[in-house]
Amino acid sequence: MNHIFPEAIRNLPEADIPLDGITAYLSQADTHQILFMQFEKDIELPEHAHEAQMGIVLEGKIELIIDGEEKSFTKGDRYYIPEGIPHSGKIHAGYADMTFFNEADRYTTKPQLTKP
Repeated sequence: MNHIFPEAIRNLPEADIPLDGITAYLSQADTHQILFMQFEKDIELPEHAHEAQMGIVLEGKIELIIDGEEKSFTKGDRYYIPEGIPHSGKIHAGYADMTFFNEADRYTTKPQLTKP
């Protein structure tokens, strides 16, 4: 994978997100999380809802259906999903973003491998 994030971001803990082909680095705060995500494969996101989410597209393309309205976002675009609003979509391979989740426990970190 060609990393778009600098070493300081790649040194953050990896988020444990159950999607194939994603690498996500987690910046954890007491009240929220910020994820730096990069996708190697196309991903279909089933409809779901949670606390508010805001993303800034760094590379590639994401198509979202937010509260029934279809939108497409590419490099430089921002999107916002209000709390509790159903959304789904497709993330295309090569996509990368920074995403703010207005909840401190949206994702956990991947378990650390112990070295022998």
